[in-house]
Amino acid sequence: MRLPFLPHLPYRNLLAGLAILLAGCAGDPLQHADGLASGAAFQREEIDTGRFVLTTYVKARPAPTVLRVYIEGDGRAWLSRTQVSPDPTPHEAMGLQLALSDARADTATDTANGTALLYLARPCQFTPMARNPACGPAYWTGLRYAPEVVDAMNQALSQYVARFKPARLELVGYSGGGAIAVLLAARRQDVSAIRTIAGNLDHVAVNRWHQVSQMPGSLNPIDVAQRVRTIPQRHFSGADDRVVPTVITRDFLAQTGACAALQVVPGMAHESDWPAIWPGLLRQPLPCTSHTAAAGGKTQ
Repeated sequence: MRLPFLPHLPYRNLLAGLAILLAGCAGDPLQHADGLASGAAFQREEIDTGRFVLTTYVKARPAPTVLRVYIEGDGRAWLSRTQVSPDPTPHEAMGLQLALSDARADTATDTANGTALLYLARPCQFTPMARNPACGPAYWTGLRYAPEVVDAMNQALSQYVARFKPARLELVGYSGGGAIAVLLAARRQDVSAIRTIAGNLDHVAVNRWHQVSQMPGSLNPIDVAQRVRTIPQRHFSGADDRVVPTVITRDFLAQTGACAALQVVPGMAHESDWPAIWPGLLRQPLPCTSHTAAAGGKTQ
């Protein structure tokens, strides 16, 4: 794979700069998230998966037609170029904001039309560390996509599927949450759609691009691309994304085939205001569905 030359800071610098900026934007991240969620009628819950206690927000009713699950990104992993954060909780949770944007949209997912919304924070995000003794910096750095992390997310997801019994299950992941979405779909039989926004779909290539350390303890989404090839997918990439360049997504799609589509969004970078445009993106048809066939099967 040949990545284009783009003027950029090292990946860790970008994350550190973002973390420093966000540190001044909010006080207690959990209180901030609670305030955002309560305004859209989401309820915060905690799910014990054995190794990790995961924080979730849910807006649902029993037996929905669709359960759409939003998976958070990697969060606040670094305080500086060399200093790991003691807590990966995001101060501005993009995954949660996407779920809230979905809930508020006219065409989206108020529970009245049979769609339930679920937000899954990643292990060690939001839940107090005292209730998560297994948490440590490795789980928001080199082990962020480790088998035990994916296992915990899958257990939480299975609990909600058993509880709500949806007819269809859709996964949406932002940044590193896109990696988790693909890894979850690869081990389940009930996922009907995958959408990613600025998704890290090949962390080996991304880390090579930024010339930072590899993560041998983490699973890599591109390694399971063939296992999700029959699932309708749409992957959104910002044309100005310098954290996960579009070529990463293109290479992933080359491994998946016709049921996966790429949509490059002009003017959008990795941390741009994706929630503001999300309702329109969510309306885009998925490949390998009757909706796509009716629209002529055209993708970008």
